[in-house]
Amino acid sequence: MSALKTSAEGHIRWTNWARNEIAAPATVSRPASVEQISDAVSTARAKKLQVKALGSGHSFTAIAAAHGGAAIDLSQWTGVESADIESGLVTVRSGTTIKQLNAALDRLGLAMINLGDIDAQTISGAISTGTHGTGAKLGGIATQVAALQLVLADGSVVSCSADERPELFNAARVGLGALGVISTVTLRCERSFCLQADERPVPLEEVIEQLDELITGHDHMEFYWFPYGRKALVKRNDRLPLDAAVRPLSRPRQFFEYTLMENVVFDAVCRLGRVVPKLVEPLNNLSSNALSPRAYSDLSHRVFVTTRNVRFVEAEYAVPRESLVDVLNELRAVVPTLKDPVMLPVEIRVAAADDIWMSTAYQRDSAYFAIHQYPGMPYREYFDAFEKIAAQVGGRPHWGKMHSLDASVLRERYPRFEDFRRVRAEVDPNLVFRNAYLERVLDLT
Repeated sequence: MSALKTSAEGHIRWTNWARNEIAAPATVSRPASVEQISDAVSTARAKKLQVKALGSGHSFTAIAAAHGGAAIDLSQWTGVESADIESGLVTVRSGTTIKQLNAALDRLGLAMINLGDIDAQTISGAISTGTHGTGAKLGGIATQVAALQLVLADGSVVSCSADERPELFNAARVGLGALGVISTVTLRCERSFCLQADERPVPLEEVIEQLDELITGHDHMEFYWFPYGRKALVKRNDRLPLDAAVRPLSRPRQFFEYTLMENVVFDAVCRLGRVVPKLVEPLNNLSSNALSPRAYSDLSHRVFVTTRNVRFVEAEYAVPRESLVDVLNELRAVVPTLKDPVMLPVEIRVAAADDIWMSTAYQRDSAYFAIHQYPGMPYREYFDAFEKIAAQVGGRPHWGKMHSLDASVLRERYPRFEDFRRVRAEVDPNLVFRNAYLERVLDLT
């Protein structure tokens, strides 16, 4: 979960995973029931404190920061409340991490339809910020939500779905934490399934030539481009028949490739590049050339999720899928002109259009560009240049990733922006759930 520490003097400090955002809440509560969440909200409101729910702190923005407000730590509110194996509907408490959820679903013989590659987020935080995986025919995690229960600013507990309070549901599936505290999430899951994974280095020009085939020819496809290397790491995951035998990577190989090479060794390489910036380009090229192919099969969540111990800061934009190559080429052109080198690769994924008001994929098939920089290395010029490239094609920022946009720009990129603001004003007229980030992106006054 997110880092909450109390000093000897009694001062509370919250830090996110990337350690680029810090907040000092006035109070912290740790509810273990819906009633206690309601009490925490009502108590904060009576004290005229803003309220923010804390998950795992994996957002790179200050979306969950409770500066001088009331922080509600959901780490004691976890687990599956109910599950219907036949329908696949599973209701889970909002503080449950995706890692915990995957383990619980495993025991039920169920699985999430699609996932991202990090499982540290809480399920409520993941849907509230628009977290997604990859797949041309699949939407983000929020598209798997069938119903929500929320605690509103007045302490009342309400439910919403496509049939019950549908406007609140349309807003709350990617609600930015601006509507209330999510208490439970009901997900549409399916029978447990396995994936065949194929990961291999491919020359970038070849990836571009085969891009349409790669996107449409596989259930899940993504690639990592190393800015100074000739090759990209292409990951293709495809569903296997339900009765298929699986061949996971051996434990020694998992340790060598994921724990040792992709975390310990890569972190050492990044540290060296931070100390000696002129080495970044050759080190990046070396990392690209050192990639090795691997093929294996396993339960879906074991294939989707990757261990990430190397910290970074990140910006991510969704652009129209047809703009993928143009944006990539613009990014390729700008990187060599930067004053400071780029240490980490760019991750590129795809998702299907959806109907969720504040989803980055609202009404358009999307390509996602996630750019990263190693902590302590300059990133502002790189991130600003990327934002300008994304702006040319109407790029929408991931709500949990770093960006500089405010409401004046965002209302032009989200057709239902004002509908979201209207619903937000209806359920929280006194701005109980605001903070500085939400004031900027939603024009809250």
